[in-house]
Amino acid sequence: MVEDGTKNGGRSQEMAEGGRCCCWSGVRCRFLILLVTVAAILFFTNHRSAECVPRWWAEYHGRSVNTSRVVVSLNSTDFTIDAHETASANSTDRQTSLIHSTQQAIKLNTTHNETSSVTSALTIITNMITEVKAVRATPPPPYVSPGPYHVEYPSEYIFILDEPEKCREQNPFLVLMVPVAPYNRDAREAVRSTWGSERQVLGKEVRLFFLLGLSSGEETEQLQEKVLQESKEHQDLLQSDFIDSYKNLTIKTMVMMEWLSSRCPNASYAMKIDSDMFLNVNTLVNMLLHAPKQNYQTGLVARRGVVLRAHKSKWYLPKKVFPEPVYPPYALGLGYVFTLDLPRKLVEASRHVKAVYIEDVYLGLCMRHLGIRPTNPPSGNLFQVFPVAYDRCTYSRLIATTTNSITHQVNAWTDLHKPGPTC
Repeated sequence: MVEDGTKNGGRSQEMAEGGRCCCWSGVRCRFLILLVTVAAILFFTNHRSAECVPRWWAEYHGRSVNTSRVVVSLNSTDFTIDAHETASANSTDRQTSLIHSTQQAIKLNTTHNETSSVTSALTIITNMITEVKAVRATPPPPYVSPGPYHVEYPSEYIFILDEPEKCREQNPFLVLMVPVAPYNRDAREAVRSTWGSERQVLGKEVRLFFLLGLSSGEETEQLQEKVLQESKEHQDLLQSDFIDSYKNLTIKTMVMMEWLSSRCPNASYAMKIDSDMFLNVNTLVNMLLHAPKQNYQTGLVARRGVVLRAHKSKWYLPKKVFPEPVYPPYALGLGYVFTLDLPRKLVEASRHVKAVYIEDVYLGLCMRHLGIRPTNPPSGNLFQVFPVAYDRCTYSRLIATTTNSITHQVNAWTDLHKPGPTC
């Protein structure tokens, strides 16, 4: 872009000095000088495209994008310039110098009346740059939740950390997706050292990914640095640009569906499972070898769940948000399995279903919109919502159960994988 600008500027100068304007009027030759100079100003001001700056980075670092349009009229001819300003303090001297140089060139090459018109255009551009610098000097407002029951989905969320080719290249049979808070590395390490470490089960490939949002509050930058380092070490973190909180679990779940739809086109099944769960991957894969291949979701299915209207309840929903008295069937969010044709369909359904913050309920609403009902597992004891006391035989037969602690989770998996009979 710099090279092209230099060529055009040199050519314009030759035309002015040598009198070889040919078909060009004197006014248009002089305006070409102005246009090239303005292009140079915009290049130095916008040397980095706004599209290359993630929205989370812009918000967290006070970067603001302002789009302005300047229309210059010269001898009844309109010229339109679109200026995308991302001015920085470092470019101030260069901008001032370029403007002064342009003003001098205009004085030397235009009449008094022409100078007045073009100088007005330069004044507009100068004021625009001053405006942008003033915006940058204003610190960004802190994040404020739009309301406890309002979910900002659908929306355009981007991935800050991504593994775009890993699932595609490894072509797994089963993908384990674990939503977890950015600060909770202990939980991630516990999963990595236990059921998340199993890569081949009953001859099938299994892969693990953790899904994170952005942290908020104190020491955000330090925590993000640790997350980036962890990503380099393990290459299993996916992080999107929403605030990671309980009320945003629906966003986290739908971003997970978006990722699976675009990144894992050849996988057969996925499981969303919480980080505090014990998972028997062997029993899970064995069940999936005999499961449907499409429109399939299973787990601990809740049917005719009553909508809680008590304000003190963790799962309270006001009538104005969800007027129905009972929920449609849905698989509890502690751990559910689904075929990989569903993520794309659920994302599409979400465009037509008002989001609620209870993520597993919301998936149930999207499933109802699709006309697909979640399926009960083949056995009633495969998924357990309350922690099951460890017993080697019992744990060898279940798929998932909540645990009392990380120690419980690690010890149960370690003992179950010792040699010898399980029952």
